[in-house]
Amino acid sequence: MTNKAAFETLYRTYRTYGMSIAYRMLGTYADAEDIVQDVFAELADKNPAEIHHMKSYIAKSVTNRCLNLLRSARKTREEYIGEWLPEPIAASSELPELAAEQKDTLSYAYLLMLERLSPIERAVFLLREVFKYGYGQIADMTGKTEANCRKILSRAKRQLQGNEQPASPPGTERQRAAVERFADAFLHCDSKALLELLAEDAVLISDGGGVARTAIRPIFGRDRILRLFCSPKAYRDMRIWSRQITELNGETAIVFTDGHGAKAAVCFRFTESGDRLRHVYMIKNPYKLVHLRT
Repeated sequence: MTNKAAFETLYRTYRTYGMSIAYRMLGTYADAEDIVQDVFAELADKNPAEIHHMKSYIAKSVTNRCLNLLRSARKTREEYIGEWLPEPIAASSELPELAAEQKDTLSYAYLLMLERLSPIERAVFLLREVFKYGYGQIADMTGKTEANCRKILSRAKRQLQGNEQPASPPGTERQRAAVERFADAFLHCDSKALLELLAEDAVLISDGGGVARTAIRPIFGRDRILRLFCSPKAYRDMRIWSRQITELNGETAIVFTDGHGAKAAVCFRFTESGDRLRHVYMIKNPYKLVHLRT
């Protein structure tokens, strides 16, 4: 096998795995893609025969690049206008395995939960809890000692205490039906239907990135969300766009388009019973919607 053929085989075999780490680390599809491309560009100059554990090598290379990017992006995140939400990924993307494998760790609620962690906490938590690496391997990947990695994981878990694990409804059909009802109620400003769908302690989180007009701060409580959703002036643009019920991050969601591409995406977190919406995540930042295909 030629060097070129060997590299192409490695790329096909491990690209998705690299993306699965990078996307969870960063919460941004475009940055994850850049990281993985950089890793394979460096790999092209190496002799694969000299790398004894390719999967671990990919994980280490991706993780360290993500750590560097997260540390440099911290100030940018702090200065971000409004709330920051992850870029959604579509089931129709070139990475179907990303949504099929451990899809609960790709949900919006899960990715936002990870935002509570520092970059190194996030790396250790993901490598251990999601990708099941041993402490010795994680120590090698992060440049920490095994004892330090154990402490970091313990600290990360403490950080996440009080933030219950994201709940999903007991079936995709039930989830889809609820989202379809929400879409119709939202379109027609149907306060009665929205009242039945939203949990009393529901939260609306929007991300316009200072580019698209949307709520800058979270809206807490069903009554306040109802007033906003049923206002004749709010969301007038979204009510005239085409909408499609689709799957984002392994869960039923809505994508709004204007004929030229995606203009908004709405993801959800359900109550434990699966019949009410606890969180509504509205993404209108155009830079986070570029790669969505509907």
